[in-house]
Amino acid sequence: MTTPSSIGVDNAGNGPNILGIIFGGHDTSASLMIDGEIIAACEQERYSLDKHSRRFPSDAIDDCLRMGGLQIQDIDEIAFGIDPLYYIRETYLRSALVDDARIGFMLNDMERIQRLYHMEGRVRKETQFAGPISFHLHHLCHVASAYYPSGFDRALVVSLDGMGEIDTGMIATGTGDALQVQHNTVRYPHSLGLLYSALTFFLGFQHHCDEGIIMGLAPYGNPHATIPGQTITYYEAFAQILVETGDFTYEVSTEWMDYYQVRNKWVGDRFIRVFGPKRDYRDPITHHHQNIAAALQARMEDVVLGMLRRARDHWKMDKLCLAGGVALNCSMNGKIERAGIFDEIFVQPASGDSGISLGACFLAHKARTGHVDVRPRHNSYLGSGWSDADIVSATQSSDFVFHQPNDLSDWVARQLAAGRIVGWFQGRSEFGPRALGNRSILTRPFPAEMKDILNARVKFREEFRPFAPAVLESRVQEFFEIGQASPHMLIACQARPEVRDQIPAVVHVDGSCRVQTIRSDLNPRFHALVSAFEAHTGVPVVLNTSFNVKGQPIVNTPQQAIECFAGTNIDVLVVGDWVTEK
Repeated sequence: MTTPSSIGVDNAGNGPNILGIIFGGHDTSASLMIDGEIIAACEQERYSLDKHSRRFPSDAIDDCLRMGGLQIQDIDEIAFGIDPLYYIRETYLRSALVDDARIGFMLNDMERIQRLYHMEGRVRKETQFAGPISFHLHHLCHVASAYYPSGFDRALVVSLDGMGEIDTGMIATGTGDALQVQHNTVRYPHSLGLLYSALTFFLGFQHHCDEGIIMGLAPYGNPHATIPGQTITYYEAFAQILVETGDFTYEVSTEWMDYYQVRNKWVGDRFIRVFGPKRDYRDPITHHHQNIAAALQARMEDVVLGMLRRARDHWKMDKLCLAGGVALNCSMNGKIERAGIFDEIFVQPASGDSGISLGACFLAHKARTGHVDVRPRHNSYLGSGWSDADIVSATQSSDFVFHQPNDLSDWVARQLAAGRIVGWFQGRSEFGPRALGNRSILTRPFPAEMKDILNARVKFREEFRPFAPAVLESRVQEFFEIGQASPHMLIACQARPEVRDQIPAVVHVDGSCRVQTIRSDLNPRFHALVSAFEAHTGVPVVLNTSFNVKGQPIVNTPQQAIECFAGTNIDVLVVGDWVTEK
């Protein structure tokens, strides 16, 4: 792979150079902070091409250092986004003292325990770093990653995911640059994230990967239908599976779920007796499967919204920050926004585990300097960037003929207006799972069949899965029922009924949309393109999906963009200022 040229980041300053790393689970990543500023944040999967990579993030580290103009010896501290000794003590040793079954679980996991125990040595071996390494709690990193970039001076901060060291969530408050942990007593196996993963597996998809598919499936189901052969509804069953036990606590019934005792089984025998056998991926999706997804989604939303209402009343915070893998559930986030519990919410764009490296940087900087500059940091374009020379080299070595239009935005807008599908590769890549206009596949949001064409001919994925609208922020209220900006495509809302026939390809079966609002200061080139599309069509909305196909990471290099273009039915490819078409 061609090595990208330096993008010329100014690293002047007197503050510490901090390299954040997350490794030891899925979605490994690295982030670089120089003098309190996040310079780069990169996910390992974009380099090794294994989605949700578990590899040590060596390539991500190298790219962060390149973009910062640094060598590893220039780093003052590595901030690691997990506390391995706390993990061993709480997850294995303490649980084995009170549960005989966990002794066997621990013995079977001895290789993993050894990896955790020797983590500092592994980091030093992989990085050749001789300086200080600090270790930070998983959920505290999530919390920091959400609060410090939010720009809020007071906020409730909530992290929810599968599992950190032992905790499965955290509630904190942020005031100024101070974070105070208020509640973190929900522990494994009681986990919203793992419950969602278990049902993802049961419904025939990949756990820790395809949870978003289940979220997209849920609107097709009816949670209040009666389970065949049973006397209770799907929702009533999930109310037994996920039980509220206090204002901020809940439990997942180990009678229904079995991931606590047996690896790779996930659901328990009682679940199978009630709901039937696990769906094979090749089997058709039935109303039964849709109803399971709907009940899971509805029950999780009810538990989370109830907890947030009580937290809002208890800590008197009128703004909310969210992180952790569960915060990627934009349907849930939309319910929170519509409920009006908070004046405004901010969801970390890299809410999954990749964002932990970002939070670790903030925590390490605060520990070293005593201060973090709390202000809006909503620019998620923190990944790889490529120079004009790199792009020209890639286009010239391809089998396609590229040219430069006089007016790029107008030329591409006309292609979109004509119904063509455009691969759009610009600037630096997004940090997090959502393509936000730099590594995107774009097309017009009409007619409704555009969704089916994209799913079948380009993305090669399930026919029911929806696509997101990207809309000019200045026009969002005309098309969508949402009370705030949504620059990171992480808040679902309803399309206004009177305009749904103008944008049917981005409206889901329940009328919802995972909307992205576009501002010229965050992405001027994408803003100019959508503005030009509006000039041609009268519609300030385009369909935006990630530049990849099912099962592959988002493209990271000009060469990968060209390869994806060649292997799919994308009609037009735009790489920087250069375009080609089939």
